[in-house]
Amino acid sequence: MKAAVMRSLRTAPPLPLVFLLMTVGESVSVGVCGFSQNQLRVVEQLLEVARREVKLATGKWAGQLCVDVQLSWRQCHDELVLGYLTLTEGAFGTEWSVKYNQQEICALKGSTVFMNGTFTHPEGLTVTEVFWTIDPAQKPGLSKDPDYSGRVEYFTDEQKHFSLKLSDVMKRDEQQFCFRIITNVDKEKWLGFPGVQLRVTELHVEAPEELTEGETADLTCKTTCSLTDPTFIWSKNGRPLTTKTIENNQLHLQTVSSEDAGSYSCAVRGSQHLRSTAHSLRVRYPPKNISVSISPSGRIIEGSSVNLTCSSDGNPPVKNHTWFKGSTSVGAGKTYSIPNIRSEDSGEYTCQSGNDHGERNSTAVNLTVMYPPKRVSVSIIPSDEIVEGRSVNLTCSSDGNPPVKNYTWFKGSTPVGGGKTFSIPNIRSEDSGEYTCQSRNDHGERNSTAVQLKVLYPAKKVSVSISPSGEIVEGSSVSLTCSSDGNPPVKIYTWFKGSTPVGAGKTYNIPNIRSDDSGEYTCQSRNDHGERNSTAVEITVMYPPTNVSVSISPGEIVEGRSVTLTCSSDGNPPVKNYTWFKGSTPVGAGKTYSIPNIRSEDSGEYTCQSRNDHGERRSTAVQINVLYPTKSVSVSISPSGEIVEGSSVTLTCRSVGNPPVKIYTWFKQGGTSPVGSGQNYTITYVSSEDTGRYYCEARNDHGAQSSAGLPVSLKDHPVIPYVAVGVGLCIVALFLTVVLWRRRKRQGGNTGQSNNPDLSQTGRNIALPSNDTSGVPENATEATLMNQQ
Repeated sequence: MKAAVMRSLRTAPPLPLVFLLMTVGESVSVGVCGFSQNQLRVVEQLLEVARREVKLATGKWAGQLCVDVQLSWRQCHDELVLGYLTLTEGAFGTEWSVKYNQQEICALKGSTVFMNGTFTHPEGLTVTEVFWTIDPAQKPGLSKDPDYSGRVEYFTDEQKHFSLKLSDVMKRDEQQFCFRIITNVDKEKWLGFPGVQLRVTELHVEAPEELTEGETADLTCKTTCSLTDPTFIWSKNGRPLTTKTIENNQLHLQTVSSEDAGSYSCAVRGSQHLRSTAHSLRVRYPPKNISVSISPSGRIIEGSSVNLTCSSDGNPPVKNHTWFKGSTSVGAGKTYSIPNIRSEDSGEYTCQSGNDHGERNSTAVNLTVMYPPKRVSVSIIPSDEIVEGRSVNLTCSSDGNPPVKNYTWFKGSTPVGGGKTFSIPNIRSEDSGEYTCQSRNDHGERNSTAVQLKVLYPAKKVSVSISPSGEIVEGSSVSLTCSSDGNPPVKIYTWFKGSTPVGAGKTYNIPNIRSDDSGEYTCQSRNDHGERNSTAVEITVMYPPTNVSVSISPGEIVEGRSVTLTCSSDGNPPVKNYTWFKGSTPVGAGKTYSIPNIRSEDSGEYTCQSRNDHGERRSTAVQINVLYPTKSVSVSISPSGEIVEGSSVTLTCRSVGNPPVKIYTWFKQGGTSPVGSGQNYTITYVSSEDTGRYYCEARNDHGAQSSAGLPVSLKDHPVIPYVAVGVGLCIVALFLTVVLWRRRKRQGGNTGQSNNPDLSQTGRNIALPSNDTSGVPENATEATLMNQQ
């Protein structure tokens, strides 16, 4: 209504500024003229809204429609100012205005309320004070009212926004709240009327008192006024409900159950602490929450007494109980007793509870009777043959309560492992044997019957033994025996010398062993699961030296060189004792016999005798043939007597050399050319011209040497003195040759040259008597020795 009046005043034509103010005793009479008929109706509405006891008269004065308002001085003080200001706003075009965001507010008791709006005022005025009031005649405002002290706060800003914060709203706060503006001009003040009407309400729940499970119900949150865009929140037993259907202010319970019974309250979001009074909702339902408790509550040991008690929730309470083990009925009553319980009594037990609305079974409880292990057994996987290298699992099975968790495995009497399963991932032959499982729980222990684990495996640990175990001497008998481990036992044996099969069977015999039987022997053992070779054993046959031979270096042996003879032989133990023979005469020892400066006298047959612990043997003789140049050249004459002119004479040249001399050349002293060749030189018809001294030059591949001159003279010639002189000269020449050869040998040794003498030099043999040397050529007695390096 107030808003409508204000809108009417603002839209009315301007009012004339005509006032008549008269004092009538304690009353004031105010006259205003110049109204139109519509404006008069507006004033009447204004005064009616103000709810004041005023007297209103209308009439005409000077042709104008006038209003006469009579009211007390107290009323006049503010009310007519209100009317004046309100009526003159449009009349004079001023800028006073108060606009509230809401004209009416519905608030919850105990909540906080904000009343907001904006205002304007004429230019040139300064606002000195603003406040809120519920009584237009009350100047101080709410902040100084004891009923509102500490509960109100004013807010304004430069944009002329204003706000009232009212805390802890009470029922008596149901008033009209107006905003008042005071300015620096005494008569320029403003009251925003009509103000904001506050309604105060409380929440309460409207719902049935009792329901039967399965029905539908709606709970309504009621208020005495309409809250602004409220969001209702429901709580059950003090806890917010989030799973129920909430529509506006109603909580819908679809298919009520016993869980829906409880204390319900509602609230508005933002003011959750301002709940409604709780409403108690009761639900009738058949038995539920049926449970069974077991006494004693701890472990149940075989032989003890046990009580099962049934608990349930129902409305009305349950009075009928039936007990089942599995699906078999075993008793009745709230408690079911089992004296002297056995392991066979273990199982699931349920209690069936019934009331006027139905019956229901409890969740099955498991009655577990505790007892020590029994029926302990062992299974083996794989169950067929167990071959070495595979994985084998032994699993222990037993019955016990609590279930067995402690397992101990024994091989024989030795603990080897723990756990329900004993695994041997890569089983070996050593794992064969008897195994037992010991099962233990809190109430005792028991062993399984032993099971036999028999591991099949190929031959292993293959070894060879030799008999006799000491030295093996050629000609004796030797046995090699093969030993091995296998499952099944080894039956096939093969013997190898090196990589060549030489026999079969567990034992290999060599009845008359020879040195050729020496070598490495292995035994191959085989069964159904594989084969394996032994480590090779070495058979070493002891025997005296054999295959004794001599090698000579160098191949061609020349006098003066170094020659080495090396003895090779086969024997066990190896030969360390060597003896050298030339013919039958011992000449040296050692594997090698050296002749550093061989002479022709060293030629001959040489043998090497090799000896070890088991005997001795000689090599085949080797021939040393020393090659050397011609030496010891001499000439003989036949006939040896006196030579008669006209007779025949034969000169024969003799020499030593290797190879033998095949080239002979004859010279006559004093001549420059040879007179003949061949080993024999014959003068068939001797004449005086043939007389003289003749010598022979003998040559082989290694050098040449000349003989001394042999005189040929006819009868009656003094030949004998010449011969004597010639022989003497030859001896002297030979002596000088030896001296020169030794000197040269020493010089050659000092200078690093060959030790052989250089026999290519010329030596002279004076073959003529001292009284007859003029006709002998210088080279008549020269002997040349070819030295082969």
